[in-house]
Amino acid sequence: MTVAAHDGGQDETSQPSAHGDADPQKLLSPVLSAHWDEPDSYTLAGYRRHGGYQALPKALAMDPDDLIAYVKEAGLRGRGGAGFPTGMKWQFIPQGDGKPHYLVVNADESEPGTCKDIPLLFANPHSLIEGIAIACHAIRSSHAFIYLRGEVVPVLRRLQLAAKEAQEAGYLGPDALGPGKDLTLTVHAGAGAYICGEETALLDSLEGRRGQPRLRPPFPAVAGLYACPTVVNNVESIASVPALIDRGKDWFRSMGSEKSPGFTLYSLSGHVARPGQYEAPLGVTLRQLLDMSGGMRPGHRLKFWTPGGSSTPLLTDEHLDVALDYEGVGSAGSMLGTKALQCFDETTCVVRAVTRWTEFYAHESCGKCTPCREGTYWLVQLLRDIEAGKAQAADLEKIADIADNINGKSFCALGDGAASPIFSSLKFFREEYEAHLGGRGCPFDPEKSTAWAANPHSAHLEVNA
Repeated sequence: MTVAAHDGGQDETSQPSAHGDADPQKLLSPVLSAHWDEPDSYTLAGYRRHGGYQALPKALAMDPDDLIAYVKEAGLRGRGGAGFPTGMKWQFIPQGDGKPHYLVVNADESEPGTCKDIPLLFANPHSLIEGIAIACHAIRSSHAFIYLRGEVVPVLRRLQLAAKEAQEAGYLGPDALGPGKDLTLTVHAGAGAYICGEETALLDSLEGRRGQPRLRPPFPAVAGLYACPTVVNNVESIASVPALIDRGKDWFRSMGSEKSPGFTLYSLSGHVARPGQYEAPLGVTLRQLLDMSGGMRPGHRLKFWTPGGSSTPLLTDEHLDVALDYEGVGSAGSMLGTKALQCFDETTCVVRAVTRWTEFYAHESCGKCTPCREGTYWLVQLLRDIEAGKAQAADLEKIADIADNINGKSFCALGDGAASPIFSSLKFFREEYEAHLGGRGCPFDPEKSTAWAANPHSAHLEVNA
């Protein structure tokens, strides 16, 4: 796992440069990941040693509405995918309604290629707990939940240990948020359903029902968990709050771009020399991250990549210099999502990769709506035929048509995520799909004699190690 070594302060070197940097490592801004390599980073003592829980008293001294306004002014955006402003989501909670208010942290990290929240929770769980206490003060909540992906048992144990330490130290429990203001934290382990990453399906699962998306409105801010006002935030969103409060909104805004300020975790994986977590200001480019990670594996070239996991439209080597913030990636035709940068070299068959992703979405569809339930099934059948060389040219139009009937027409965003790699791969690699047709099969099969290097799309930029 790769993290940065310096503190990411307000110096100019922490800003991404469009023209590179003599020392690429200076582009990194370790905050959440600054001390992951220390053996006791997950303990209360380790967290306190580096200023942990200094932000909480500052936040508790503020009026809840002023605290929400402060987070809004800082520009913190949700780190779970859509990039919705965190402070604005807190502000949606109605006040004076006489109902309990709940904070739910979405730790059901399931997106293929996404691997930032789990290592964050494993190495630095107290940053999340401190952030939870601050957020609960802001929305006037006395009960918070962490919905964790149940397969990661070591993370579950560390979260439970951290919650126990925080309780014993008075950061949770009776009077944790001030005299008469208690705070209860419940760590809940899910059962591994991808659909429970969708916030309303997560709420249904927390209530003991089958995880399926709810019809909206009403939205969770009005009728969420147990039909009460609820905020659902991503792990990284809440864990970023303590540093923001402790060091100030001006420090936070000194990183990133005007509309996407701050630091964030980029998960670099795939055919790269040194995969890992790279914490940098929003707006860094993939080229810069590859420079830091040693480039693609020796002797190979970048072919395509995903900016935010497999549910975001894939990009190519033409997009190496796209700013990795919400606006930059959006203008390139994709979404920043969870910042899961999966990089694939020229040995990868696009059709095979998209088929595997689509199989995942078909398997994880909850079956509630027809477009997703039926559409993902038929996409898998057609893609398998294309990969095996059993399809004809008309089948390419058919998968595009089915994807179009799913996109924007399914009950939740799972359908859109399944359609995204279909559209984008056909846009950039249609010739590769066509090379599979008419009994030819996959040109990347070692038994085939097809020389794929002759295809124009194989001439991808080589990133030197």
